[in-house]
Amino acid sequence: MRATVVYESLFGSTREVAEAVAEGLLAAAPGAAVDCRPVVDAGPALGQVDLLAVGGPTHFLGMSSTRSRRIVRQYQEQAGGRRPHPAAGNHPAGPGVREWLAALPQAAGGRLAAAFDTRPTTLFPGSAARLIARSLEGHGYEVITRPEGFLVESMLGPLSAGECDRARAWGSALAGLLRPAHQGSSQGSGEPAPGAGGPVRPGA
Repeated sequence: MRATVVYESLFGSTREVAEAVAEGLLAAAPGAAVDCRPVVDAGPALGQVDLLAVGGPTHFLGMSSTRSRRIVRQYQEQAGGRRPHPAAGNHPAGPGVREWLAALPQAAGGRLAAAFDTRPTTLFPGSAARLIARSLEGHGYEVITRPEGFLVESMLGPLSAGECDRARAWGSALAGLLRPAHQGSSQGSGEPAPGAGGPVRPGA
């Protein structure tokens, strides 16, 4: 099995989720080739992969944009002492998954995909993952499970307790879904994995 996890992360929370998803894939399929990379290093050409998992932060009900990233960076600057130390894989200025997906080539038949996001709890619902999944389907991918969200404590993180473990479990579940999805692709079938919904605001 070959899998690629592509993620957008401004302050590190989505990167942690993406790395945990990759770890879960490897745990469930020890012989797999799993590549985990930030969207700025992904490029549009992914090669032959059995699974493409794409994730990013939820900003104002959906995927991040140039404007939303600017607003979140301003919030970060105003947070003062809460400003996190920059780390590899964090790219507050973008580009993000929205721009990357817009340039993604149409997939060949039988390409499988999954979508995830990070999302703090708030009164207003939304999901970057749902829009990521819709875009992947528009590019010819078969999304094999419902979009998944992972919770953060605030706009700047950190991840809520237990979310890394849940991301690993989700990655392992994705590996288990690959064979059934291949077997049922001619019938358009897919098996949903357990997920957490929830209201959102700009994520990390």
